[in-house]
This record gives sequence, C-alpha cells and structure tokens, in this order.
Amino acid sequence: MTSERERVDNYSPWKEILEAYFPQAMKFFFPQTAALINWERPHEFLDKEFQQIARDAEQGRRYADKLVKVWQIQGEEIWLLIHVEIQAKPEDNFAERMFSYNLRIFDRFAKAAISLAILCDTDLTWRPNQYSYNYPDTSLHFKFGTIKLLDYQNRWTELEKSDNPFATVVMAHLKTQQTSKKPGERKAWKFSLIRRLYELGFPEKDIRNLYRFVDWVMILPKALEAEFWQDFKEFEQERTMGYITTGERIGYERGQQDIVLRLLQRRVGELSQEVKKQVQALSLEDLEALGEALLDFTAIGDLLNWLQAHPNETEN
Repeated sequence: MTSERERVDNYSPWKEILEAYFPQAMKFFFPQTAALINWERPHEFLDKEFQQIARDAEQGRRYADKLVKVWQIQGEEIWLLIHVEIQAKPEDNFAERMFSYNLRIFDRFAKAAISLAILCDTDLTWRPNQYSYNYPDTSLHFKFGTIKLLDYQNRWTELEKSDNPFATVVMAHLKTQQTSKKPGERKAWKFSLIRRLYELGFPEKDIRNLYRFVDWVMILPKALEAEFWQDFKEFEQERTMGYITTGERIGYERGQQDIVLRLLQRRVGELSQEVKKQVQALSLEDLEALGEALLDFTAIGDLLNWLQAHPNETEN
C-alpha cells in the first residue's frame, strides 16, 4: 500500500496529467505561447533529450519537468521546457536553474527553448521570472514564463466554469493545501471535485485520468477514505452511468499496478519508463494475468516477450 509520505511527493501525478493533457495545459496556463502552436500536428515529449541536460538526479531532487517538441503555425519547430516546481519552500537559485537548463538545451541541441514554470508552493511573495547579470562590457537578461497556482484562489468562479481539465487540477491542488489540517473538509471537497467531472459530462477516460490526480493529491485518513468510497459508490449508482464504480476500479487497478511493478522490478531489475507505461496501460484482466506470469520470469526479455504478446492492451 502506498504510504502518505510517498504520496505527498506529487511529481508523478503532475507528470502523468501533463502528458495526458499537454495542449490543454498550455492553453490554460500559457495561452500566448499556446497561440503560436499548430495543435493539429503531433507534439513529442523529448524525455531522452531532457535527461542529457538534466542533473537533478545527482542533487537528490525530483521535478515534474517536460521537454516538448511542437510546431508553430508558420511551420517551424520549437521546443518548450515546462517545469512544475512542487517544492514546499521557495528555492533561492530557481531562476539560475531555469537559465541553466535553457542554456544547456541551446548548447547541446542548438535549440532556443521557451522556458515556462508552474509554481505550486504556498509563498505568495515568491515569484521568480528572470535571471540576469550586468557588467560594463557584458550583460544578460533572461526572462521565463511563470504561473503561480495560488493566484487562482481569487479566480475560483472562473475555475468552476471551465471545462479545461487543468481547472480541476488547480482546484484539487489548492484545496489540498487549504485542508492540510482539516480532513473532513478535504473529504467534502474531494467528493465535490469528482462529482463535478460527471456534471460537466466528461467522458469516462477523462474522469479516470482526473480522478487519479485528485485521489493521489487529496490524501484522506483511512476511516474518512472508507466513507468517501461509500459515498462515491452510491453517487455513481444513482447516476446509473455505464461505468458504475469507476472510482473503485481505479483505486483497485492502481493498487494492482503498484504491486505488479514492484514484483517485476524484484524479478527482472529496474524498468524503463516505456516499459512501466506499457504495464500501466494493461487491462485489469491482463494485469492480473501478468501478476501470475511474472513468477516464471528470470530476465527483462521474458517481460518484453509477454508484453509483445499482448499488443492490444498496450496501445492506449
């Protein structure tokens, strides 16, 4: 079972939700940059390229960073460096780090990346957006886009009216911060935000994706979590949806995924992100089948062969 301490590290759900709804994220947080992009053409996450310029692993810090290749309306390729700063405390050298990453991208790939930051902390006064130095013969002024999630506290009505998935993401994030010592209020808000997804008429896929984010960040004590599940189960039954108890299935599937991934890593060693995504995309039935099959695995090749034999479930 995932502990609260592990789940407080919210970089994983942010990475997941950014990948699932990247165009919507750009339109929601950075509309001016989004307006430059031809969203009819596919965007590409440059994970390998980002790893070549990142050194955060050496520093023991983890960030929800994404380097993304997109196409401008005029037909030119541009790269976007999206950084989600989830640290609870402001970081003195944050602007310098943003500049350093931008410089490394240019140095390594000859690409002038657009640098953008989403700040999730609780300090209203911390708003880094530039890095500069100035000498008689040399000067530099580097600016980057910054969004402060706390600012949306004063735009709550706007969030409620929005059907952009990131309105729900921001609402869940803010209410998680505001209810850190009020579990009863958090339970009520968690239920309200999930119910809102149904009221907006989101398809099941979107409800599942957004539920996963909300459930991950809005942690409840065990007793209240049980009450929440019961309330939510009754709610879904009342709506007579075609996917009754979606929430229960998501919770169960996530638990199964965590168990299978841990067992796989013990059997065949560390898994790449690509392989992890393939496992996470499996249907519940095949996930359970993999849980049995892995007992006979002795190397990573066994897992890859098994996944190759189940192509339909790993294409989503």
